[in-house]
Amino acid sequence: MAFVTGTDSGINREIKGWKFAVGSGILGWVLDAFDFFVVVFLFDTLSEHFHVSKASVVYTLTLTLAMRPVGALFFGALADRFGRKRPLIFCVLYFSLLTVLTGLAPNYLFFVICRALYGIGMGGYWGIGASYAMEMSPRRFRGVLSGMMQSGYPMGYLLAAVAMQTLAPAFGWKSVFFIGAPVAVLIVILTMFAPESEAWKQHRPASMGQIFSSLLQHKKMFLYLLLMMSVMLCLSHGTQDLYPDFLKSIPGIAAKTVFGMKSLYGIPILYNIGAIVGALFFGHLSQKIGRRNSIMLALVISLLSIPAWAFGTSLGVLVVGSYLMQTGVQGAFGVIPAHLNELSPDVVRSLFPGFVYQLGVLLASPATAIEFVLRDHFGYPWALTMFEAAVIVLMIVIFWFGPEARDRSFLRESQEHSVAR
Repeated sequence: MAFVTGTDSGINREIKGWKFAVGSGILGWVLDAFDFFVVVFLFDTLSEHFHVSKASVVYTLTLTLAMRPVGALFFGALADRFGRKRPLIFCVLYFSLLTVLTGLAPNYLFFVICRALYGIGMGGYWGIGASYAMEMSPRRFRGVLSGMMQSGYPMGYLLAAVAMQTLAPAFGWKSVFFIGAPVAVLIVILTMFAPESEAWKQHRPASMGQIFSSLLQHKKMFLYLLLMMSVMLCLSHGTQDLYPDFLKSIPGIAAKTVFGMKSLYGIPILYNIGAIVGALFFGHLSQKIGRRNSIMLALVISLLSIPAWAFGTSLGVLVVGSYLMQTGVQGAFGVIPAHLNELSPDVVRSLFPGFVYQLGVLLASPATAIEFVLRDHFGYPWALTMFEAAVIVLMIVIFWFGPEARDRSFLRESQEHSVAR
């Protein structure tokens, strides 16, 4: 795979309308994450409402994550064959409808089906949104916009925590499944105003057969990136999905407040602010020191934060530990949209990184359940520590020996001048 790199100012100017494309990609990932994480805050409520065990509700997270590769394959192939815009609009409307239906679920079986089908849309969106945003953004901004794209995930988590303190008490817990519908309409409008990706036009595959044959032609890169994303997603979901439940297990924490908020919601809000800051900072830093170096530096911060994050017993220590943990975790993730797209083949830039990402989600989907089992044997602090320390060390090794194509061009070099404005 031939890469064109560099930051020559003559070929790094802005494409007209790129902000609409980047905005739709980022906002869609915020909404996607919000619709996923509201369930994390409703384990006990849903368990009581549907008369099932908490483990049964936790299981639906694994099911949602496991369905994401199906969406990445389906929507990614559509985006590579027919353009970024129409599949993106279809995808956001699809997963938003499933979220609304989740809130209307009359029984547990219907709820499970909705969360499984939602997983297809959640998995489909990232590949389209990330490729669209990275292809349309000026190269000099690619690092920070990569951070902005990925920070949509903790932003969605943060907004879910806010909604649980504001909307749920006022309008009932089901309301959090409906609030995203107007946002989906806004994303559709932004996408309609945005231009189609010029990089896609230049590399558009002639058939679906060419799309899938390209996956086989680049199988070595695919397998490396799959390993990378599988371990990385163990880190992300392993530090996020059970942490609100872990906080409930610490004596006295639930009764406390932080900045006027109930601690069980206030702490997640604060550590997701750290996650957003980390994604933006390390995404921008990666433009200067490289993608791999930036990711490894962020991972070291996460590793050093484990004692306070997992063994803290006071409110202050838990706030600091969780803030630093998510600063590192999402700091590393903030580089991923740029890094994956730069290492992906031109013909399948939506399918390739999206499928790698979401297949990694599938392989990492047991992470939450594994931590839950470890908790029963060793207690929450040691379960979190053993799992995440091993994951972080393995990730540092993977990135240390991995490839990089920082700042490569997504356009044919001879045609870059013609599309700049």
